[in-house]
Amino acid sequence: MKALTPKFPHLLHGGDYNPDQWLDCPGVLETDIQRMKEAKINCVSLAIFAWAKLEPREGEYDFDWLEQVIENLYQNGIYTILATPSGAKPIWMSEKYPEIRRVRPNGHRDLSGGRHNHCYTSPKYREKVRQMDTALAQRFAKHPGVILWHLSNEYEGECYCPACQAAFRRWLQEKYGTLEALNQQWWNAFWSHTVTSWEEIHAPAAEGEGGVFTLLLDWKRFVTHQVVDFVKMERDAVKAVDPSLPVTINMMYDYYGYNYSKFRDVIDVASWDSYPQWRAGDNAALAADFAFEHDKIRSLKKQPFLLMESTPSATNWWPVSRLKRPGMHLAASMQAVGHGSNSVQYFQIRKSRGSFEKFHGAVIDHYDGNDTRVFQDVAALGRRLEALDQVGNTTVAPEVALVYDVENRWAMENAAGPRNCGIHYREQILAHYRALWEQGIPVDVIDEEGDLNGYKLVVAPMLYLLRAGFSQKLRDFVEQGGTLVGTYLTGLVNENDLCLLGGWPGEGLQEVFGVWNEDTDALWDGEENQVDLDNGRSYKAKELCALLHGRGAQALGVYSRDFYAGEAAVTVNRFGQGKAFYIGAFLEQDFYRDFYRKLGRELEVKRALAVELPHGVEACLRENQEEAYVFLQNFSGARQTMALPAGWQLLSPQGLSPQGGGNSVTLAPYDSQTLWKRK
Repeated sequence: MKALTPKFPHLLHGGDYNPDQWLDCPGVLETDIQRMKEAKINCVSLAIFAWAKLEPREGEYDFDWLEQVIENLYQNGIYTILATPSGAKPIWMSEKYPEIRRVRPNGHRDLSGGRHNHCYTSPKYREKVRQMDTALAQRFAKHPGVILWHLSNEYEGECYCPACQAAFRRWLQEKYGTLEALNQQWWNAFWSHTVTSWEEIHAPAAEGEGGVFTLLLDWKRFVTHQVVDFVKMERDAVKAVDPSLPVTINMMYDYYGYNYSKFRDVIDVASWDSYPQWRAGDNAALAADFAFEHDKIRSLKKQPFLLMESTPSATNWWPVSRLKRPGMHLAASMQAVGHGSNSVQYFQIRKSRGSFEKFHGAVIDHYDGNDTRVFQDVAALGRRLEALDQVGNTTVAPEVALVYDVENRWAMENAAGPRNCGIHYREQILAHYRALWEQGIPVDVIDEEGDLNGYKLVVAPMLYLLRAGFSQKLRDFVEQGGTLVGTYLTGLVNENDLCLLGGWPGEGLQEVFGVWNEDTDALWDGEENQVDLDNGRSYKAKELCALLHGRGAQALGVYSRDFYAGEAAVTVNRFGQGKAFYIGAFLEQDFYRDFYRKLGRELEVKRALAVELPHGVEACLRENQEEAYVFLQNFSGARQTMALPAGWQLLSPQGLSPQGGGNSVTLAPYDSQTLWKRK
């Protein structure tokens, strides 16, 4: 398996380092290197917000200080992930070239200051970024200590300036070809909104058009396209100097302003920034939430990823800056590794002395010592990662795929019905995911452009919008022997949000599921129905209930209340060599636990361990052809003991020599243990 960072093919431990804030304090820089070595830190991300130091005046580059830092780090065994500084432009540039600042939907241009307020379309900003990126690459790409490009920082936001509006119209013209085709796909005859020239089209805004839903959908697609193009520009600038040096962008938790799947072919390595709001006590639900995000990022490239940012202690921008409880740092970090990360990195190495994040957690705080609890937690994790280095040659190889599609989410959340108080797409996704996670079943998170080959089970909740020929992929998957799980609100519209005719689910999925969804009942918050299964179990239903008619499917459960009592609510249908389940309502979590426990065993899908996991304990499987590792994390807040299957050995955190372990393993609250076996 190809290493993510070939010049330093090891698990990475480090984080954002900002020596440009401390150049007038050489003693601090010397102390920092000593502390990094004590904490087993082997890499840092440099220059993310250093543009003003790198180019203090237009066209005047000062890279000498950066070269000295990179070289000093390298001589001490610490490698560099070098950033392009496009995520925060210098004030002189913002003032001299106001056109690079973003315009709001109401037409107001941002003032200087802040960050993430640059226009991705602006020719001037692209020129300045390309010049900076090229100069950095020419100076540093060949340095033996530079192992990865970190393009910008947390790309986000959108711009409504005239340049972006013009680019949007060009994008639409390329997509639709003619105004007649656009008017048809946007259904512009409604409200007499037919457009007669491309110049009549404007980005959606509260003060303008907000009722043409395909306009909203296409605008979001265009924004993603524009940012992907900007990333390509940055990538090409640095790779023109050294094509072998890989690039990444750091993504964010549940960010769906862009469709992240569109970046998969632009970057070499996927990475993201993880900041759970851990509480005291039981954190199982939160752990499942962030496990999903880890799997989502890993699945972009179907290879290990990098945890680019986390905090060793507390964040300063949550409502409450709660400290991590003892053990939480270990459990959260090893969760990332277990789900496929080849790094644990922090924001940041040293706390800033002033400005916005001066109270954000860091490895080295204002006290400057190495005897704090946080520093000792970081050092202990560093030693464990160093001992586990061989895990970087393994990956996660699931037999289950969960379909989460951002464009589908965009469309549903702007659909005007059936529940404008909350359609809760992500919550429904997590209901299925958590039931699989609790069993230690590895999961890929894919979108409608994903390949279904190699999976035994595909779970595709709430596929309201069908795009990219995905319905045919599902038909082929089931017909060839796969098992599909679908739900209410499936197959209602095409990729441009036009309702499918001929009954739902559309595009041939009625035949696959064996049901016709005549209508959907929406419940108020707090209202409930009930679904009674043929095995005697009953489960509460909330929010949405699909009214189903069988078209060959077998009813496994029926509604017990309201005018549709007795009608099918959960079904299964044989199609070709496979079968498809349809779950007609948002049911309580116990249903998903019971459903996937039974289905997983029937299909014999891969599990991390063939044992029942205690509440709040996750089991993550990484493997290659020779060996397998299971990472156990206890997020329950209480001591847990579980069976240890035959063949697995408990590894020592110090030397990682097999320790035997008998037939059980005990985990303290927020503990993490690693199991190993040779295949």
